[in-house]
Amino acid sequence: MRIAMIGAGYVGLVSGACFSDFGHHVTCVDTDQGKIDALNNGEIPIHEPGLDALVASNVKQGRLKFVTDVASAVGAAEVVFIAVGTPSRRGDGHADLSYVYAAALEIAKAIKKFTVVVNKSTVPVGSGDEVERIIREENPDAEFAVVSNPEFLREGAAIRDFKHPDRIVIGSSDQRAKDVMAEVYRPLHLNSSPIMYTDRRTAELTKYAANSFLATKVAFINEIADLAEKVGANVQEVARGIGLDNRIGLKFLHAGPGYGGSCFPKDTLALIKTGQDYEAPLRIVETVVAVNDQRKRAMARKVAHAFGGNLRGKSIAILGVTFKPNTDDMRDAPSIPLITALQDMGAEVRVYDPVGMEQAKKVFENVTFCEGPYECARGCHAMVIVTEWEQFRALDLKEMAAIMACPVIIDLRNIYSPDEVTRNGFLYSGVGRPQAVAY
Repeated sequence: MRIAMIGAGYVGLVSGACFSDFGHHVTCVDTDQGKIDALNNGEIPIHEPGLDALVASNVKQGRLKFVTDVASAVGAAEVVFIAVGTPSRRGDGHADLSYVYAAALEIAKAIKKFTVVVNKSTVPVGSGDEVERIIREENPDAEFAVVSNPEFLREGAAIRDFKHPDRIVIGSSDQRAKDVMAEVYRPLHLNSSPIMYTDRRTAELTKYAANSFLATKVAFINEIADLAEKVGANVQEVARGIGLDNRIGLKFLHAGPGYGGSCFPKDTLALIKTGQDYEAPLRIVETVVAVNDQRKRAMARKVAHAFGGNLRGKSIAILGVTFKPNTDDMRDAPSIPLITALQDMGAEVRVYDPVGMEQAKKVFENVTFCEGPYECARGCHAMVIVTEWEQFRALDLKEMAAIMACPVIIDLRNIYSPDEVTRNGFLYSGVGRPQAVAY
């Protein structure tokens, strides 16, 4: 099939590359000429494992191309995906749908035959109705159907998630559209991937409900971690003890510095606003957002606690600044409020991340950017592990202790055993574990 993907950002690029790998002919469209030029030169603007090879392979075989011309791409396509950003709107937290509606208008002008228009962007309930209205008003004679097909991709594992999905949600009441979408995803039938057909509004709400529920699990285990520290329990064992109950599950029960990224923060806010608009307030989700915001700020106090509350004049090494490993995404990363708070407390901050350094330089000021974890830790009074990159799991602790001014590790991801660390002469502080006394 011929597919047009409006938007060559994270979702659009991954989806377009995967669809082309299925054998479809995909044209990714973006208004950013620089991005399109870079993609045509083989430069991938995001860090996602395996994406560069996947794009290169399908471009070489003629199934994937990148353009700025919406009209030609849409006019030739049987299916048009809208995969543009829906960031939180400044001031009120609502999802900013201006890019979605602008894409709908351009699509309306270019439709030449029956076309399935698919909202892949994360949009509030009822957005599909507005996309349909825009297209109908701009082009009354157009033959089309608007479908909701939310994405459930994890950054760092997006290609696997796309090709081996837990479920594919398709929201439409139009049988022709359902048949087309079944053909789009036909290659996945060999993997017995469950396609769930529902109405459009239910599909839209499903995406927000899923992310908000996962965010709730994160906030819950983080609060349990705080209690575990006070009572002398181990949150990792608590998480395993409840996670082995198949009604709960082990995923998203890892205590840490709070959730971040491009999805959970904006999607929880957007769902809260939708609930307010429809007079159905979501008190649990509201609390989750508040708990998560407070947690990020509290992490700096955990670092300060290791020095009796005083960080003035101390050098702090930060290992990992992206919101999770295997991505260069800095959006709403816990490292941002952490580093800001450390600087406010008078600390000097040094930073290293395996792939996020270029993005970090756009975010942080007055920090020292380092070439590796040992350079970062040299002469520092504490090392704080913020992102659980594989590279940080097997550090030479004896060497670290020798090059640091004070052997202190604040492990915000619990990737080390406290016994192992303390045997090497470190003062150790984790999350949800019995805490060390001040240095």
